[in-house]
Amino acid sequence: MPIAHTPQELIQFIEGRSINFVDIKFADSFGQWHHITLPAHSFSEKSFVEGIPFDGSSIRGWQGIDESDMLLIPEVETAFVDPFFNEPTLSISCYVIDPITKEPYSKDPRSIAKKAIAYLSQTGIGDVAFFGPEAEFFIFDNVRFGSSNHYCFYEVDSVEGAWNSESEETPNQGHKIGYKKGYFPVPPIDQMNDIRLEMISTLERVGLQVERGHHEVATGGQGEINYKFNNLIEAADELLRYKYVLKNVGYKWGKFVTFLPKPLSGDNGSGMHCHFSIWKGSQNLFAGKEIAGLSEIALFAIGGIIKHGRAIAAFSNPTVNSYHRLVPGFEAPIHLAYDYRNRSAAIRLPYTGDSEKAKRIECRFPDGSSNPYLTFTVILLAAIDGIQKQIHPGKPHHENIWEMNAKELKKLPKLPGSLEEALEALKADHQFLTDTGVISKEFIDMWIAEKQTEIDAIRLTPHPKEFELYSNI
Repeated sequence: MPIAHTPQELIQFIEGRSINFVDIKFADSFGQWHHITLPAHSFSEKSFVEGIPFDGSSIRGWQGIDESDMLLIPEVETAFVDPFFNEPTLSISCYVIDPITKEPYSKDPRSIAKKAIAYLSQTGIGDVAFFGPEAEFFIFDNVRFGSSNHYCFYEVDSVEGAWNSESEETPNQGHKIGYKKGYFPVPPIDQMNDIRLEMISTLERVGLQVERGHHEVATGGQGEINYKFNNLIEAADELLRYKYVLKNVGYKWGKFVTFLPKPLSGDNGSGMHCHFSIWKGSQNLFAGKEIAGLSEIALFAIGGIIKHGRAIAAFSNPTVNSYHRLVPGFEAPIHLAYDYRNRSAAIRLPYTGDSEKAKRIECRFPDGSSNPYLTFTVILLAAIDGIQKQIHPGKPHHENIWEMNAKELKKLPKLPGSLEEALEALKADHQFLTDTGVISKEFIDMWIAEKQTEIDAIRLTPHPKEFELYSNI
């Protein structure tokens, strides 16, 4: 439950709880949280109208230096007492506006998400989109990396990593988790249990309703904590809060928490499965009489996601590292197909019993390196396009897709094999985003240009594996 619903209630909360500081947070286009801290006496009801000024030219991909002034407008219901500040501090998320026009800033992801919900309502299809992300993560004990003109390396370590079975620890107590053998072991094999418990209790302190937490499949500290779904904007707000809490709890324990999709070679990576449904009033539009108790509308939504899946990946899997995870045999699906209970398909229809309220689809290909405001938005817009154009997804695929013969596999559309492929798909297929007025062509162009710089930086850097393969040629 929010701690306040109006600016007046929030100011009363600040005064009543002797809050000394207000931490103003906002997300850039790529999902990174930034913050500005104000003494509580500098924060008032006027802050919700006049905003808090900042330099937009210092944020990646945003304003030029000649138009740098921007304003942050706090959102009351995002406020929580920050558990990581020594002084009593209230944290609150904001959206960004232009100080001259007072219009929402076109590159602010939170404003883009608001436009997406407004567009959903405008179509008459529905008025709420619910998302339940499941962002996996790794907890490492040590992380080292670097690159220069003459070297490039990374190294991660974990007390439970399979590679430490022969380490000269003092003592080595064993209980290392083998590759792909980390699903649900009890302590002492699961050596991350206590830190996850603190993560769960802290998440609940900041307003998330946690449902479960557990070790995940990979060795080396992979985990997952699930919490209750929410509407698109609040689900994205909560995911950033989730990542913030996990990283800070990890830091407190002397550990490094990362949502990097593929930090370990030869083991499972970290995904962000997204459960999704559209509602109109109190009616779940995805409930019906089709496969898995879904409606025809839900099937059309799946059709839209499959049609635009390769372009969606430019936002849902937005790093070069994302495509080290999207390979066969490591749990992450690469084929744009759907089926009931089938984890080898990009879209799974979860078992939900007879509950109409629980009917939903699960997009299994996104990962936690993405900006949730954008990932949820592009999935929603693709679904809307599928509903409007009645794009049927075809037959479900009940078999293990990874074990299908090559001839059959060729018939299934695939996710891109690299970030470069995903950007090319976005260049060719973005009208379902821009024609809605939700995402501007300027934003698409900025996104492609910024992501291309990441690709170029990696392309220009020799990889250590190349020396192993080719140095004696």
